[in-house]
Amino acid sequence: MNKDLTVGKAEAVLWQFCLPLFGSIIFQQLYNIADSLVAGKFIGENALAAVGNSYEITLIFIAFAFGCNIGCSVVVSQTFGAKEFDRLKTAVTTACIFSGAVCLALMLGGILGCNPLLHLMRTPEEVFADSKLYLDIYIWGLPFVFFYNIATGIFSALGDSKTPFYFLAVSSVSNIGVDILFVKAFRMGVAGVAWATFLCQGISCILAVLAVWRRLKKIPCLKKPVLFDRGLLKRILVIAIPSILQQSFISVGNILIQTVINGFGASVMAGYSAAVKLNNLVITSFTTIGNGISNYSAQNLGAGKYGRIREGFRAGIKMVWCLCIPFCALYLLFGKYLLLLFMEKGSGAALLTGRQFLWILAPFYFVVSTKLVADGILRGTSAMGQFMAATFTDLILRVLLAFVLSDLTKSALGIWCAWPVGWTIAMALSVFFYRRKTKGYR
Repeated sequence: MNKDLTVGKAEAVLWQFCLPLFGSIIFQQLYNIADSLVAGKFIGENALAAVGNSYEITLIFIAFAFGCNIGCSVVVSQTFGAKEFDRLKTAVTTACIFSGAVCLALMLGGILGCNPLLHLMRTPEEVFADSKLYLDIYIWGLPFVFFYNIATGIFSALGDSKTPFYFLAVSSVSNIGVDILFVKAFRMGVAGVAWATFLCQGISCILAVLAVWRRLKKIPCLKKPVLFDRGLLKRILVIAIPSILQQSFISVGNILIQTVINGFGASVMAGYSAAVKLNNLVITSFTTIGNGISNYSAQNLGAGKYGRIREGFRAGIKMVWCLCIPFCALYLLFGKYLLLLFMEKGSGAALLTGRQFLWILAPFYFVVSTKLVADGILRGTSAMGQFMAATFTDLILRVLLAFVLSDLTKSALGIWCAWPVGWTIAMALSVFFYRRKTKGYR
């Protein structure tokens, strides 16, 4: 069901729209968490380290898919808010053509470049083969990743956050079962983890694309939409390229940080792999709510209802802070037991690494969530220069401080301390840019 986000009380509209998005991302993260959980529980610590090591590279591919998602979603939201249904459909097909070309280029780059990249990351010999195997299988599933992201972006743009939730709920739960089947029953090792994700993502992608196609056919048009429009592509790229750059640079930064972590051995790698999955569950949840706020802002911008955008910021802060409280308490009080879910016989070093990471980062979820809400407004109103400035500040600080502090402390503890510094300064910038952008909105 399509939903107009330009009417109704802002807080109620956002809660109704964003809660299914939050549920969707919880299930989306189950893909990655299940991979690490099954690898660590049923294969071993080295397998957990290998999946975690590969995950940092897969985030580069996901960054491009995410950028295409956001570019399509914001432009479709703006045309939907303005009731320009012919251009809405053209924006969808234009985004699909562009995304397909990007996906093919990434597949080629991945096939040729992952092996050298694993060497550059100083991947230990005992986890190298499994890391490479996981990536080789993952790359062939990239079309599923891209077009599923496009489909969910279109649903969100039309104000429908429930349909993607249903797809993800079923496919994510299925992925856990297939993971266990392939690894425990068929004894396929890390390959089983990768093939399970490939299979379940493929099915969810096909179903989501078919559902989008049926939904779009029901939207009335005054004339037949054209297949491709350069003007709309330019509008998509204005949003997509900064989003891709943001996510890509974050991924590259994470790879650089992973390089530092790899220097401390497989046990620290395994502990980080488990803890960062728990952390990413939270950060991705906040990011997804920020994306929902982008759709809300874009629809209201298209409809000329500027005052509702500022109302959306206040409602968004309340929403993410309500999520911060349970996540923060859970990780601080029960982090040890959550980490043990990933480890059959986790070493003391692995467990200590994961607990330190969560202890340091969890209290700052209130800070980073505020940044991501402000970022959502900036993206939805096409203020991409300010958005990138705040994001790159965070990234550069975290990478530089990870190298400096790990060298000073001679331990991985220094790396974890870099996160709060980057988040705090970037949050201040994002909120400043948001206030300046919306100062005249009434």
